[in-house]
Amino acid sequence: MRLRLLLTPSCEPVPFTYPHRLAGVLHRWLGQNDWHDSLSLYSFGWLQGGRMGRGGLHFPKGAFWTLSFYEGEPVERLVRGIFRDPTVIAGMAVASVQTLPVPSFGQRAVFRVESPVVARRVRADGGRDYLTWEDEAADEVLTRVLRRKLVAAGLGHLAPQATIRFDRRYRGAKTKLVRIKGIDHRGSLCPVIVEGPPEAVQFAWLVGAGELTGCGFGALSEPVCRERPKRRAFQQMQA
Repeated sequence: MRLRLLLTPSCEPVPFTYPHRLAGVLHRWLGQNDWHDSLSLYSFGWLQGGRMGRGGLHFPKGAFWTLSFYEGEPVERLVRGIFRDPTVIAGMAVASVQTLPVPSFGQRAVFRVESPVVARRVRADGGRDYLTWEDEAADEVLTRVLRRKLVAAGLGHLAPQATIRFDRRYRGAKTKLVRIKGIDHRGSLCPVIVEGPPEAVQFAWLVGAGELTGCGFGALSEPVCRERPKRRAFQQMQA
């Protein structure tokens, strides 16, 4: 299930390092649970509708915040938590909660991302290297994480056919460095292509792409339509 939260306008600037604070708000709403420490079967994007200004981000007209869950229980707990305490950050609070419709998925979909996608490779010394959209090895990491989550969700029979990779045809791809609790994480702002059974494609849309989705990385937007829209006949007549 995917929810869109409409937030009231901010009363003060939102610091650029705010994403990890959203994770804290989310888990405050969810209450006592072990979802934060386990493999995340959920994802959430960054706040939409703001503008850069002095001291941080400003949301004079409020913001949208999208959260997605594969399982139903967290959604119920989330809504109860919002009713108990709707505050979010910088004076913003939840004004309304919308349930978004689930798109009709086929065996392939291209998704824009709402937050940077993180892919890491473990080195021989135990450290980790960050792989970006330019590294083909990143696709292996994204696919491995998706398949692990499918298995964790009881959908292991779909895992062998499910793949995810960066869409390197996208000309605006870039990376972004995000600091969380003193640690810098480099993620890629680049669309991803998900292929596999329709149920697996929908699953990826909900749980996100790559690592650290429980910290606000790898949230996927609506699927991209690659076909160019046809011009209507009356528009052609007026030309």
